Amino acid sequence: MNITGKTKVFGIIGDPVMHSMSPVMQNAAFEAANLDCVYVAFPVSRESVGQCADSMRTLQIHGLNVTVPHKVAVMETLDEIDTLARHIGAVNTIVNRNGSIVGYNTDGPGFMRALTDAGLDVYGKTVVMLGAGGAARAVAYSLAEAGAHLTILNRSVERAEALAMEVSSTRSEHVGYAPLEHACLRERVSTAHVLVNTTSVGMSPDVTSTPCPAELLRKDLFVCDIVYHPLQTRLLMEAESVGAPTIGGAEMLIQQGAQAFELWTGVPAPVEVMRRAVMERLTGAAG
Repeated sequence: MNITGKTKVFGIIGDPVMHSMSPVMQNAAFEAANLDCVYVAFPVSRESVGQCADSMRTLQIHGLNVTVPHKVAVMETLDEIDTLARHIGAVNTIVNRNGSIVGYNTDGPGFMRALTDAGLDVYGKTVVMLGAGGAARAVAYSLAEAGAHLTILNRSVERAEALAMEVSSTRSEHVGYAPLEHACLRERVSTAHVLVNTTSVGMSPDVTSTPCPAELLRKDLFVCDIVYHPLQTRLLMEAESVGAPTIGGAEMLIQQGAQAFELWTGVPAPVEVMRRAVMERLTGAAG
């Protein structure tokens, strides 16, 4: 990589952010597309996120990804917010268009692209989603937008209700909610076509945990887990052991990154290159 005064700068802001997979993924994509660009991680505190838009203009930063805890707070600093991002209530991608700072959300579309690539059409399907935190917002809205019959389960039923009501307000169809406890989980999963985990349960180092007991899984249940470290969570391993089709969190990571790349550059993302970079890094981390 030959960085010069003409090199366009992109990056990711968060706190913490140094663990992010995005730099290795996006730099591999820039190189494959023969673009004079570089992507770096910027640790940004909660107190400093309000300076994001001005900093992008001042330093000529062409685009950013946004990760926790800034996806909601950063919206107040932007000049314009895409309709989808406004509905979701969070921004994960920012584009500097000649000084106009515009926010987007590629988390939801990235998740849906991962489902489509796996051959899953959620229209008319009963989907149970576990979790109602930050990661759940984009997934819930996108599932409802795609015509899924969605129910949200969360340990705090109040948070599940709040998210369900928000999503329902943008759709004509009601989104259900219930507490994430064993009886409700058993009842809802027994009639579901798709199970989606948006919680952090099973994430390294707590790799022996699972948000759904193995006895509730079956081969005609499509199981998705947005956790990508480890690549194979206990939930996914137990689902595969009963013959259920699965999608891991790495695919959502890759696809949301690919859509951000296209927003920034206007050229097709080299998805396979991005996938290989992420898998090599995650496999190395696991080793």
